[in-house]
Amino acid sequence: MKDAFLNFLGIALRAGKMISGTELTLQGIRNQSVKLVIMASDCSDRTKKDLTNKTDSYNVPLIDNFTSQELKRSIGKERKVIGITDLGIARRLIEIMEN
Repeated sequence: MKDAFLNFLGIALRAGKMISGTELTLQGIRNQSVKLVIMASDCSDRTKKDLTNKTDSYNVPLIDNFTSQELKRSIGKERKVIGITDLGIARRLIEIMEN
């Protein structure tokens, strides 16, 4: 399940349907372009709080089952926060997580 998720995350990156970084993702949540947030389980408490509050208030799904190292291996960048901007890709990633 984890491998399938991380592989599909790489596809989302190559398709250009992803933004990364806390500020860009928060901005994307506010303007409703982000459909799913993926947050590293080892990011700072403040980042966790900010993202959890924002995703709750804007009703955006949040996944935090992966370490920053796993995310880095998947997308090739040192990122702790990723926003998926395509609804179809977001739905597929959520579907993979639920299986």
